[in-house]
Amino acid sequence: MTRSPNRMFDKDQFLLGTFASNCSSGMTVTKVAERWDNSWENNLKLARLLDQAGIDFMLPIARWIGYGGETNFHHNVLETITWAAGLLAHTQDITVFATIHTAANHPVVSAKQLATIDRISNGRIGLNIVAGWNKPEYEALGLTLPDKHEVRYGYAQEWFDIVKALWREEKSFDWNGTYFQLKQVLGEPKPLSPLPIINAAGSGEGRNFATRNAHFLFTPAIDLARSRDEIAQLKELGRGNGRAVDVLTFSHVVCRPSEQEAKDYLEHFGREHADWEAVDNLVRLQFAHAHSFPHDLLALIRDRMAAGHGGFPLVGTPEQVADGLIALHEAGFKGTTLSFVDYVEEFPYFRDTVLPILADKGLRREDLRVAAA
Repeated sequence: MTRSPNRMFDKDQFLLGTFASNCSSGMTVTKVAERWDNSWENNLKLARLLDQAGIDFMLPIARWIGYGGETNFHHNVLETITWAAGLLAHTQDITVFATIHTAANHPVVSAKQLATIDRISNGRIGLNIVAGWNKPEYEALGLTLPDKHEVRYGYAQEWFDIVKALWREEKSFDWNGTYFQLKQVLGEPKPLSPLPIINAAGSGEGRNFATRNAHFLFTPAIDLARSRDEIAQLKELGRGNGRAVDVLTFSHVVCRPSEQEAKDYLEHFGREHADWEAVDNLVRLQFAHAHSFPHDLLALIRDRMAAGHGGFPLVGTPEQVADGLIALHEAGFKGTTLSFVDYVEEFPYFRDTVLPILADKGLRREDLRVAAA
């Protein structure tokens, strides 16, 4: 079997994906009735739309308990490994990531699951590694979140080292490490070729881990001038670890024929009808246990948490949304995820109006679109 070209490794493409469609409400902490319904049927419909439009990837969030509030934001979440396998079996070209928390998944089991999905999809599975940050989820699973980031990432490093060894070694081997002791383990089948790896990290330990192991570091874009410096630093850190690392971010799209329509709808779902109790729970947990967002800016992005989980706002006409994506590209990002209040309802307008502009500007290749089935 020959592996299909994985779109995540397209050097000439500004990568576009979606984020969190496996989660109730997606990335929008809102109470509006049309907020995203994360049913399997909707996810499958979305995956086929994205695949036919030439979108590069789908990235899920792994979650076990919600954030409270009136909507209990993210209380209903499709498990990411089985979700990815199902979507990949029904698509042709798109890459689908599985998001795996190292503390909740044994590396020998995860290595075999991912290799199996790689075979199902002919090489289109990706891995998003999470070292852990959400303390209430650890408690829900009967686990203890280490206070020290070096312990979290030390565990994650050993976890991934085992996964890589299982994908590399041809004979059974023992493993005697700090966190794992394994006897005569063997990884068969193996992936067809290396999987694209994503890691989101804000702490120094996390960014060292990401630049040693991941192809893509995932980080918010809050101030693009700041992002330019941050991306340059991350790439230099990667070079210091002997690796070329790209940087992805995440965005929330409100695209309408007029700027006023887009702004009015943002006000409606992202402010007037935001689930502010869930927003505040989310901000509090991010501040207490994670460094995904710069802490000096966290208080300034409460509105963005409601509208798109802190994502970069792409709000306005198709031309304005395209300009925002071009600005991300010029800041040094390799690509971005996209989220919508209702992905299936809103993506087709983005596809028909924004993607052609990006192709004209050289950020996307029109030939990546495939004929609708």
